[in-house]
Amino acid sequence: MESEIESLLQPITDELGLDILKVTLGGGGRRQTLKVVVDRVGGVSADSLTRVSRGLALQMDAEDLIKGAYQLEVTSPGLDWPLQSAADFTRYQDEWIKVSFLTGTSWEGRNLGPVQRADDDSDTDVCFRLLIEEKKARDNHEEVISMAEVQKVVRAINWSEVSRHS
Repeated sequence: MESEIESLLQPITDELGLDILKVTLGGGGRRQTLKVVVDRVGGVSADSLTRVSRGLALQMDAEDLIKGAYQLEVTSPGLDWPLQSAADFTRYQDEWIKVSFLTGTSWEGRNLGPVQRADDDSDTDVCFRLLIEEKKARDNHEEVISMAEVQKVVRAINWSEVSRHS
Protein backbone atom coordinates (compact mmCIF):
# COMPACT_ATOMS: atom_id res chain seq x y z
CA MET A 1 0.00 0.00 0.00
CA GLU A 2 2.85 2.42 0.84
CA SER A 3 4.27 2.12 -2.68
CA GLU A 4 0.86 2.96 -4.19
CA ILE A 5 0.59 5.99 -1.93
CA GLU A 6 4.15 7.02 -2.83
CA SER A 7 3.23 6.92 -6.54
CA LEU A 8 0.35 9.33 -5.82
CA LEU A 9 2.69 11.53 -3.79
CA GLN A 10 5.59 11.64 -6.27
CA PRO A 11 4.14 14.21 -8.73
CA ILE A 12 3.29 16.53 -5.84
CA THR A 13 6.76 16.36 -4.29
CA ASP A 14 8.43 16.62 -7.71
CA GLU A 15 6.55 19.86 -8.38
CA LEU A 16 7.69 21.27 -5.02
CA GLY A 17 11.28 20.01 -5.34
CA LEU A 18 10.98 17.70 -2.33
CA ASP A 19 12.43 14.27 -1.61
CA ILE A 20 10.18 11.58 -0.15
CA LEU A 21 12.04 10.05 2.78
CA LYS A 22 9.38 7.71 4.12
CA VAL A 23 5.74 6.72 3.73
CA THR A 24 4.18 4.54 6.42
CA LEU A 25 0.65 3.39 7.06
CA GLY A 26 0.14 2.11 10.55
CA GLY A 27 -2.05 1.87 13.54
CA GLY A 28 -4.88 -0.44 14.02
CA GLY A 29 -8.48 -0.33 14.89
CA ARG A 30 -10.81 2.18 13.41
CA ARG A 31 -8.33 4.89 12.48
CA GLN A 32 -5.04 4.31 10.72
CA THR A 33 -2.27 6.90 10.49
CA LEU A 34 -0.61 7.70 7.18
CA LYS A 35 2.72 9.39 7.88
CA VAL A 36 4.73 11.05 5.14
CA VAL A 37 8.22 12.45 5.72
CA VAL A 38 9.63 14.83 3.09
CA ASP A 39 12.69 17.06 2.91
CA ARG A 40 14.98 19.00 0.59
CA VAL A 41 18.30 20.77 0.74
CA GLY A 42 17.78 23.80 2.95
CA GLY A 43 14.70 22.38 4.67
CA VAL A 44 10.97 22.42 4.04
CA SER A 45 8.67 25.36 4.66
CA ALA A 46 5.34 25.04 6.45
CA ASP A 47 3.69 26.14 3.21
CA SER A 48 5.25 23.23 1.32
CA LEU A 49 4.12 20.77 3.99
CA THR A 50 0.59 22.17 3.75
CA ARG A 51 0.62 21.86 -0.04
CA VAL A 52 1.80 18.25 0.14
CA SER A 53 -0.87 17.46 2.73
CA ARG A 54 -3.70 19.02 0.73
CA GLY A 55 -2.55 17.52 -2.56
CA LEU A 56 -2.13 14.04 -1.14
CA ALA A 57 -5.46 14.21 0.70
CA LEU A 58 -7.22 15.05 -2.57
CA GLN A 59 -5.45 12.19 -4.37
CA MET A 60 -6.21 9.75 -1.55
CA ASP A 61 -9.89 10.71 -1.56
CA ALA A 62 -10.09 10.30 -5.35
CA GLU A 63 -8.36 6.89 -5.31
CA ASP A 64 -10.05 5.67 -2.09
CA LEU A 65 -7.03 3.48 -1.22
CA ILE A 66 -7.65 3.41 2.53
CA LYS A 67 -11.06 2.14 3.55
CA GLY A 68 -12.54 4.08 6.43
CA ALA A 69 -11.12 7.00 8.36
CA TYR A 70 -7.42 7.74 8.53
CA GLN A 71 -5.21 10.50 9.87
CA LEU A 72 -2.67 12.10 7.52
CA GLU A 73 0.58 13.48 8.95
CA VAL A 74 3.02 15.25 6.63
CA THR A 75 6.25 16.28 8.28
CA SER A 76 9.93 16.96 7.74
CA PRO A 77 12.61 14.96 9.55
CA GLY A 78 13.96 16.13 12.86
CA LEU A 79 17.59 16.25 13.93
CA ASP A 80 17.32 12.64 15.08
CA TRP A 81 16.46 11.38 11.57
CA PRO A 82 19.18 8.84 10.70
CA LEU A 83 21.33 9.53 7.65
CA GLN A 84 21.84 6.28 5.76
CA SER A 85 22.07 6.74 2.00
CA ALA A 86 24.34 8.73 -0.30
CA ALA A 87 21.32 10.96 -1.02
CA ASP A 88 21.05 11.74 2.72
CA PHE A 89 24.71 12.79 2.90
CA THR A 90 24.25 14.95 -0.19
CA ARG A 91 21.05 16.56 1.17
CA TYR A 92 22.70 17.44 4.49
CA GLN A 93 26.13 18.33 3.11
CA ASP A 94 27.96 21.02 5.14
CA GLU A 95 25.72 20.38 8.15
CA TRP A 96 27.02 19.34 11.56
CA ILE A 97 26.49 15.64 12.28
CA LYS A 98 27.10 13.18 15.08
CA VAL A 99 28.45 9.76 14.16
CA SER A 100 27.96 6.92 16.66
CA PHE A 101 30.22 3.98 15.89
CA LEU A 102 29.60 0.29 16.54
CA THR A 103 32.53 0.44 18.99
CA GLY A 104 30.55 2.78 21.27
CA THR A 105 32.59 5.88 20.45
CA SER A 106 31.25 8.94 18.66
CA TRP A 107 32.55 11.90 16.67
CA GLU A 108 30.97 15.17 15.70
CA GLY A 109 31.94 17.18 12.66
CA ARG A 110 30.89 18.76 9.40
CA ASN A 111 29.43 16.43 6.77
CA LEU A 112 31.43 16.92 3.59
CA GLY A 113 29.18 14.61 1.60
CA PRO A 114 29.29 11.10 0.25
CA VAL A 115 32.39 9.54 -1.24
CA GLN A 116 31.58 8.20 -4.67
CA ARG A 117 33.67 5.22 -5.58
CA ALA A 118 34.27 4.68 -9.29
CA ASP A 119 33.49 0.96 -9.03
CA ASP A 120 30.23 1.24 -7.07
CA ASP A 121 27.19 3.46 -7.56
CA SER A 122 24.93 1.69 -5.07
CA ASP A 123 24.09 2.50 -1.46
CA THR A 124 25.25 -0.90 -0.20
CA ASP A 125 28.37 0.50 1.51
CA VAL A 126 27.95 4.25 1.72
CA CYS A 127 31.07 6.18 2.68
CA PHE A 128 31.13 9.84 3.61
CA ARG A 129 33.68 12.47 4.53
CA LEU A 130 33.63 14.11 7.96
CA LEU A 131 35.57 17.27 8.80
CA ILE A 132 36.70 17.14 12.41
CA GLU A 133 37.17 20.72 13.59
CA GLU A 134 39.80 21.08 16.30
CA LYS A 135 40.45 24.07 18.58
CA LYS A 136 43.12 25.30 16.18
CA ALA A 137 42.03 25.41 12.54
CA ARG A 138 45.39 24.06 11.37
CA ASP A 139 44.61 20.84 13.28
CA ASN A 140 41.33 20.25 11.44
CA HIS A 141 41.30 16.99 9.52
CA GLU A 142 39.04 14.92 7.32
CA GLU A 143 38.04 11.32 7.91
CA VAL A 144 36.39 8.99 5.41
CA ILE A 145 33.85 6.86 7.24
CA SER A 146 32.08 3.75 6.01
CA MET A 147 28.52 3.11 7.12
CA ALA A 148 29.67 -0.45 7.85
CA GLU A 149 31.50 1.02 10.91
CA VAL A 150 28.54 3.08 12.08
CA GLN A 151 25.65 2.44 14.42
CA LYS A 152 23.87 5.74 13.66
CA VAL A 153 24.46 9.13 12.03
CA VAL A 154 22.20 12.09 12.85
CA ARG A 155 22.30 15.82 12.37
CA ALA A 156 23.48 17.74 15.41
CA ILE A 157 23.92 21.28 16.66
CA ASN A 158 27.40 22.79 16.66
CA TRP A 159 27.11 24.78 19.89
CA SER A 160 30.46 26.50 19.34
CA GLU A 161 29.18 27.92 16.06
CA VAL A 162 25.84 28.90 17.61
CA SER A 163 27.54 30.77 20.46
CA ARG A 164 29.81 32.66 18.00
CA HIS A 165 26.74 34.01 16.15
CA SER A 166 24.71 35.08 19.18
